[in-house]
Amino acid sequence: MTTLPEPTLRPALVADAPAIVALIDDLMPFLTLHPDGAGAEKFIEHCRQPAIEGYLSQTRYAYQLAHIDGELAGVVAMRDNTHLFHMFVPRAWHRRGMARRLWQAARDASLAKGDVTAFTVNSSLYALPLYTSLGFVATGPKVEEGGIAFVPMRMAL
Repeated sequence: MTTLPEPTLRPALVADAPAIVALIDDLMPFLTLHPDGAGAEKFIEHCRQPAIEGYLSQTRYAYQLAHIDGELAGVVAMRDNTHLFHMFVPRAWHRRGMARRLWQAARDASLAKGDVTAFTVNSSLYALPLYTSLGFVATGPKVEEGGIAFVPMRMAL
């Protein structure tokens, strides 16, 4: 594993939606039960440009982007300051510490706003080991619905 260069982090803008959507599209096989997305149409619709632009324009969502050498290296989003809503890292940066850095940035920003006693996430099966290593604990069994599978998780502070 090579050393991860220091990413540049910044808040995401509505204009960043196309890049975020492209990243999510590339990772969709990790998220849906079937590689072709069969049965996950509603979930996929919530990851398309109009939906992402909508999230980016609402104050209840806080998106941050990471760039390395001018290239998108990840995106993280919190909803209502306590729910890890999105965290996506390009395949080239998987298992190199980028998700951990994104989580730390999102967590720190949420804690700075105050009034946080716990964080939640609905982890994909692929990301379950990552979230466990970050300190999240499953709060229920695996859920399969709408063409996706996830495990609800929580991190108490």
